[in-house]
Amino acid sequence: ISEYAYVSNSAYKLMRRLLPGPYTFILNATRQVPKILLEKRKTVGIRVPDHVVCQALLAEFGRPIISTSACLHNQDYLSDPDEIAATFENLADLFLDAGPGGLEPSTIIDLTGEEPVVVRQGKGKL
Repeated sequence: ISEYAYVSNSAYKLMRRLLPGPYTFILNATRQVPKILLEKRKTVGIRVPDHVVCQALLAEFGRPIISTSACLHNQDYLSDPDEIAATFENLADLFLDAGPGGLEPSTIIDLTGEEPVVVRQGKGKL
């Protein structure tokens, strides 16, 4: 994670305690993050899900995976693999069916300041 984001000692301790799990951490990006991914931002969202398929992919690739949620603006989250494939069939080359996902989003915690700030309360409890 420290290759792509600046992680303070206090942020590291919190992340070590909560990851892997249903949390997304906002951190200041390092110069290793391609500019095209940052646009006007200087932060990145880091997520390490506690999901066997995600963990296997991360172990196999040995590098971070860039992804987004399967959610269209102002619409409900999709969790059924068949619905996701039907909705995004023209936008993706490959779908990996890892079974139904949860409907509750991750908890987002901003670690760019001196104190952690919960941006969105989701599945992860503090």
